[in-house]
Amino acid sequence: MSAEEKLEVLRNRIDELDEEIQALINARAKCARDVAEVKLGQGKDIHFYRPEREALVLSRVVERNAGPMPDETMMRLFREIMSACLALEKPLNVAYLGPEGTFTQAAALKQFGHAVQTLALDTLDDVFREVEAGAADYGVVPVENSTEGVISHTLDLFQQSSLNICGEVELRIHHHLLVKDAAAKVTRVLAHQQALAQCRGWLEANLPDAEHVAVGSNAEAARLVSKDASSAAIASDTAAELYGLEIAAQNIEDQPDNTTRFLVIGPQQVQASGNDKTSLLVSVNNRPGALYELLQPIAEHKISMTRIESRPSRQAMWEYVFYIDVDGHRDDASVAAALAALEVKAFSVKVLGSYPRAVI
Repeated sequence: MSAEEKLEVLRNRIDELDEEIQALINARAKCARDVAEVKLGQGKDIHFYRPEREALVLSRVVERNAGPMPDETMMRLFREIMSACLALEKPLNVAYLGPEGTFTQAAALKQFGHAVQTLALDTLDDVFREVEAGAADYGVVPVENSTEGVISHTLDLFQQSSLNICGEVELRIHHHLLVKDAAAKVTRVLAHQQALAQCRGWLEANLPDAEHVAVGSNAEAARLVSKDASSAAIASDTAAELYGLEIAAQNIEDQPDNTTRFLVIGPQQVQASGNDKTSLLVSVNNRPGALYELLQPIAEHKISMTRIESRPSRQAMWEYVFYIDVDGHRDDASVAAALAALEVKAFSVKVLGSYPRAVI
């Protein structure tokens, strides 16, 4: 058999597989539509989006993946299939910190797929407000960066919000220097203050005389630079495409593994997926040994604490609340026992949510 004949056989096999894949996707979509009908028959308080169910499906995708397709690529394909199927049940509105082209939008699309309707908002307060009001089904907000630490304002908003954390997304962040005219001299660099900090070393080495200007988001920086040839923006390649900018330098972040963690906020409590986190907001009386006593139940019940941050309580001067992440779900026996003990020792305990850990 000649090479051309072999290629023809392989192409015919690909065509056959394409037909099978298409038929199976449509069969899955019909099941999703049937699921919607069953849910609608259950009455009110229906949640079409089930984070724990999606996390379980994606974990199974990884477990059975035999290659040659990489796990991350296979998960991305299944995420888009699930997104399209969910849109047949109920199209979701997802709010995020805008404008269009931010890393928060990228995180929202990574979590929900491209079949959702995204809503760009100007501030984190607006994202919380729109979800609380029901104008958006869910919101996506940044909470911490592996280089620069927590986004304090996100943590502060949870103190007064009734929303739950429904999921988390981890996104590798690659910053690029974007310009309108590569030949023009750059006198100012615009970006979100976190991005400026994450690229501090590169900027000092390559643009030592340029002024650093903090703006609301990297996408906003790109929009402003599209009208100013003397300025540069630190932003993503998506922002470069949206605002017609050139990439003058790629991957200028100081840490190559620079990652930002985002939270999905919504109205529902999420059931256990088998690989979960629980986030807490705990306040204690201002007295010696209070923090030590606070952490005792977590240690005694052998629960791994993955993060603790303190923030002003905004109730009285020099009083603080603690944001704590632990492994496990609030319904797990050990976590539930630790929470019961915490409620005895702490002034107040608020469970912000139990939710599936971030996938690849």
